[in-house]
Amino acid sequence: MTIGRTRDLDGKVVALVGGTGFFGRHLAQELLERGARLRIASRHPEKAFKVKPLANLGQVQAVAVDVTRPHTLEVALTGVDAVVNLVGAFAGDLDAVQGSGAGTIAAIARARGAHSFVHISAIGADAGSPVAYARTKAAGEAAVLAAFPDAVVLRPSVLFGVDDRFLNLFAGFTVLPVLPVFAPGAQLQPLDVDDAALAVGNVLANAAGAYAGRTFEIGGAEVLSVIELNRRIARATGRSPLLVPLSDGLGKLIAAMPLTPISRDQYALLRQGNVASPDMPGIADLGVQPRPLSLFLDRWLVSYRKNGRFGTKSRMA
Repeated sequence: MTIGRTRDLDGKVVALVGGTGFFGRHLAQELLERGARLRIASRHPEKAFKVKPLANLGQVQAVAVDVTRPHTLEVALTGVDAVVNLVGAFAGDLDAVQGSGAGTIAAIARARGAHSFVHISAIGADAGSPVAYARTKAAGEAAVLAAFPDAVVLRPSVLFGVDDRFLNLFAGFTVLPVLPVFAPGAQLQPLDVDDAALAVGNVLANAAGAYAGRTFEIGGAEVLSVIELNRRIARATGRSPLLVPLSDGLGKLIAAMPLTPISRDQYALLRQGNVASPDMPGIADLGVQPRPLSLFLDRWLVSYRKNGRFGTKSRMA
């Protein structure tokens, strides 16, 4: 990670649309450290209260918005210098939320005088995809750039952090004696959420520069197969489940069933992998050196060990 943050956003008002989620909380901390004033816009603005202790008095404002109700966006985006759109979903009317809805956010932001716009998409966004999530992510990118041509699109790989729903989900399953592994050979490039937040901060600090109107695919320091990721998580939790790679046919069958840990669309996305394209500008172009997952696993997953922290024997000289 790049060292030496400056208060290069001092006094800037930044709206985080959909900013109460996992990425939004970490991004808020990054931008607050750089001096920004935040307007966190969400359907559940009360969740922004977790961010307020990180800020100075008056540095964070929470407002209620619904992307499907444009008048709420008009109020929330009035008087801001920059907007970061973090809205996304796996279920419901995906076009209204992350497809045409993203274009609506960008259009209102520009009309209300925002100078810069960062749109958070995802690796795998594809207008021709049979998966609605990937298809509407691509539609959202196109709609944003049509409404706000200088917008910057970031496509992050899967994000990890101490409070994520990624590592913690896998770690929770390591207590099982047998652990089936979906799409075991699929390649992932996990990215530390704080490194992703640093990338967004760098874009906002250089909004009028070389980043404007470009799309970046940002991944972590290493590419891992799904089964190798499971092995590393199991080691970090001190568990030894039997990892059983599932065939593609069996994986699809299970994903199509109700009450399973993965949906059919999620399985399709996992199967195709999540690695930044070498043919597109990446996280290094945004001034960030991503940190590897190995720096964090042993420390973050200690609570999943048998007897937790007390299950680890101390080494005496």
